[in-house]
Amino acid sequence: MDCWKQEESNTWTFPTLIICLCGFFSMLKPSEPFLTPYLTGPDKNLTTDEVTNQVFPVWTYSYLALLLPVFLITDYVRYKPVLLLQGISFIVTWLLLLFARGVVAMQMVEFFYGMVTAAEVAYYAYIYSVVSTDHYQRVTSYCRSITLVAATTGAVLGQLLVSLADASYFHLNAITLASVSLAFLCSFFLPMPQKSMFFHRRESSETLSRTDKTGATISCNTPPSCQEDKSSPSPDMGPAPEQQAGNAKPQHHVLRVLVQLSKDLRDCYSSRKLLHWSLWWALATAGFNQVLNYIQVLWDFRAPSHSSAVYNGAVEAIATFLSSVTSFIVQYVKINWDLFGELALGIFSTIDAVSLLLMHFTTNIWACYAGYLIFKACYMLLITIATLTLGSRSQST
Repeated sequence: MDCWKQEESNTWTFPTLIICLCGFFSMLKPSEPFLTPYLTGPDKNLTTDEVTNQVFPVWTYSYLALLLPVFLITDYVRYKPVLLLQGISFIVTWLLLLFARGVVAMQMVEFFYGMVTAAEVAYYAYIYSVVSTDHYQRVTSYCRSITLVAATTGAVLGQLLVSLADASYFHLNAITLASVSLAFLCSFFLPMPQKSMFFHRRESSETLSRTDKTGATISCNTPPSCQEDKSSPSPDMGPAPEQQAGNAKPQHHVLRVLVQLSKDLRDCYSSRKLLHWSLWWALATAGFNQVLNYIQVLWDFRAPSHSSAVYNGAVEAIATFLSSVTSFIVQYVKINWDLFGELALGIFSTIDAVSLLLMHFTTNIWACYAGYLIFKACYMLLITIATLTLGSRSQST
């Protein structure tokens, strides 16, 4: 029994390692900072107007449409199938980017990439379903750190290949395809979780666990001949708990979960401060995603890629590094964010607004780069503060 408990406590290392490998290879995308030059260059030969008005908006709307359904499906199927779906969507995205041409094909790229980003919830939620609460802080640090390292490494690699090796954007996309394919292969080795947040709650798994332990205790006190026959239930006995759960109507269970979810949301957002921070989070994330979606178009307009050097990869690497530093510092600053959080929210949101205005009105590409660095660092700082504030407020409600 002691060996069994020790084995159970050590099982967090394997799924953490595999999910970190998935995160690393899925974020190692040296081609991503050069998407707009690739689409408007000789490889795809699209116009800036087509990219801006017909291609990029598809990601925004597909991500919005898929986010809630994918979130619920992720919980219902217990994460791993959605991680596999994300891997398939990654591969389809880059196969289309490499070999398809035309506006419609690139719109399909954006749709599948919307599926990828909507399924990101499975990456961050999976690990909590397979490790104990004692390891939550450590595995969260590992999972988030590895994605930042991979994003920085990919951006630096892409910039070095473009600037020093004179690599084509096509070859960068081929490297990215290989990387996301490795992430897809790694996801096959993930253990299947036995519980989830809503549809497969901990209580049911604990009940079954107690039942299994009771059965194990009884089997230890019975002769081997009886243990051999334990799989065949007595006709006098009622159905097993698993059979009763299986006989329950699935639609009633789903309805009960949705009702509980709505009740949790109502209780959670009864706090006005919690509601304010949540609204800011939603609006800020929407704005941040829009900036990420179109920033390369702005850079290409300020310094056309066909006639000037492109430093998109270097800028993205520095931006990711600054974002990780600011997020890391917040964890150790001794400030009552519940008290001073809204003040910080106002100050850094104003700085973000000024940086956006700077990027819009300046004609200098370096000032545009600097504005983007400030914008992304301040946004990541505020998101970290919002995470701390929402976490503390939700626990107190």
